[in-house]
Amino acid sequence: MIRRRSTPWIHKWSRPLIGAIAGLGILNTGYLTFEKLTGGSPVCTTPEKVKGCADVLSSPWGTVFGQPLALFGLLAYIGMFVLALAPLALKSGEKDGNKNRKQIENLTWWLLLVGAIAMSVFSAYLMYVLAFKLQALCWYCIASALFALSMLTLTILGRDWEDVGQILFTGVIVVMVTLIGTLGVYSGMNPDGTRGSADGPQQIAAFVPKEKPNPEFGWEITTTSGESEIALAEHLVKAGAKEYVAYWCPHCHDQKLLFGKEAYQIISDNIAVECAPESPKGKPDLCQAAKIQGFPSWIINGKTYSGVQDLEELANMTGYTGSRNFKYFR
Repeated sequence: MIRRRSTPWIHKWSRPLIGAIAGLGILNTGYLTFEKLTGGSPVCTTPEKVKGCADVLSSPWGTVFGQPLALFGLLAYIGMFVLALAPLALKSGEKDGNKNRKQIENLTWWLLLVGAIAMSVFSAYLMYVLAFKLQALCWYCIASALFALSMLTLTILGRDWEDVGQILFTGVIVVMVTLIGTLGVYSGMNPDGTRGSADGPQQIAAFVPKEKPNPEFGWEITTTSGESEIALAEHLVKAGAKEYVAYWCPHCHDQKLLFGKEAYQIISDNIAVECAPESPKGKPDLCQAAKIQGFPSWIINGKTYSGVQDLEELANMTGYTGSRNFKYFR
């Protein structure tokens, strides 16, 4: 009597496990995408003087093709979720049905392998950026990298691969394509953290304080304004917009850098409200009355917008119709 070899547990549970990890990735990147698109700031605990998740999301590496990087991660995890679990929903039946099911399983395994390799390589690049370029700590980013590596491990160990050489060949091709694509996407990045050329809009990196802020004005604004920034600032004053800030807030300084020194002077003199009570300009009672919970916060037409706003966004919120040749964006 010949005993059938029992199926290893990892072969039985690899797809459900990959699906579960992809589900966690969907929650992770979905939350970050929501916060980025709504101007919020993700909950993130980091040691003092260490850049956190909000700084990473607002950095040049946090945006691809004008959209949040987390959005592309969300789509990737949704794809892995579907590839992992869809074949499990197919019922065994007739001979032809079983044959089709086997073909679908085989195809989805290869797609899972390609997706897991690409996500792992891209995550490795982002970990390099996180450690050496941004020098920040983002738990969501680290979790996403671990998810990608876990899915790759389960994909490789989760079935009997008949042709190991083909796996290696596929892996090399996917790694090369992913690296070339990644470097191409970020090819316009400048050494100072900005993106773009001197002749066009530049993406600024998140501000990292290197000295204590001055209670009167925070930190010096190092960017200069163009005609469009000045025109928008004047329009915001006429539109009755209000910006609530704290002199010690790095994100508030990010907002100032987007306007530039000359334009933000108009904001500061007319519609900026300092909320820190220890500042000579502090008006904490006004901030409490406005129910401000984070900085910077904009109140435009009675609606509160939290977080740093691109000038294009402010222009759209207030119906600005002037020149939009803005010099900087996040």
